Amino acid sequence: MSTLSFHDVSLRYPAREARAGRPPLVLERINLSVRTGEFVVVIGRSGSGKTSLLNLAAGFLAPSVGRIAVDGATIAGPGADRAVVFQDDALYPWLDARDNIAFPLKLRGVREKDRRVRAEELLDLVGLADAGRRRISELSGGMRQRIGIARALASDPRFLLLDEPLGALDALTRTRMQVFLLDVWSKSRAGALLITHSIDEALLLASRVIVLSPNPGRLAADIETGFAAELLAGASVNQIKASPLFKRMHDGLTNLIHSISDDTEAAA
Repeated sequence: MSTLSFHDVSLRYPAREARAGRPPLVLERINLSVRTGEFVVVIGRSGSGKTSLLNLAAGFLAPSVGRIAVDGATIAGPGADRAVVFQDDALYPWLDARDNIAFPLKLRGVREKDRRVRAEELLDLVGLADAGRRRISELSGGMRQRIGIARALASDPRFLLLDEPLGALDALTRTRMQVFLLDVWSKSRAGALLITHSIDEALLLASRVIVLSPNPGRLAADIETGFAAELLAGASVNQIKASPLFKRMHDGLTNLIHSISDDTEAAA
């Protein structure tokens, strides 16, 4: 089992981005761990530093204070042990679906035959076994995100870092993709850290929901949930959303986020 961990992490914007005076504090004293086999979802109002938290985990940003580590080794930048999936699928339009998936392996020097075999395996995993030779422009939004997730899995990362990967999809496609994402994650055995604005999505996918308070982002709550296990066991999204427990947790999480934001605004 591997662990991605934040140890007393704080983040300030670089001084050149500050309008005046001391650079603003974005995240403050974050202590958090994500283990392989966990699906951790981070939610919070604007200004809570959700995307900054993910960028720190990816190695795109360095903390101002504290450290972030994988299995005790401090993160010094991006690495193959952490794969990122963005809201914008960020696929290469000049490559077909299969070659997009295989691209990270090409960068690592994996020979072409082995790249092709791995890409075909992942196409099958994400339900697009017949789409490997299709151009990106020929794929729907949901299909492009499936290819993006397959590409992230190509290097067998220990952690998937997902920055609102379903946010640009229509409601019906988004619901289908939530179930798909959960299924693919369960087969990958990776740890997942997902950023979302959707309370429904957080409750449906997470084994733990992390709530951040805004301005600066602080860890306000760490809530265990079990709805993802129900989805993986065959329950439908509609069945889960109709349950009294889901409704109570949805109302409680909604009230918590709004009360945190109200308290922050009152203190400002």
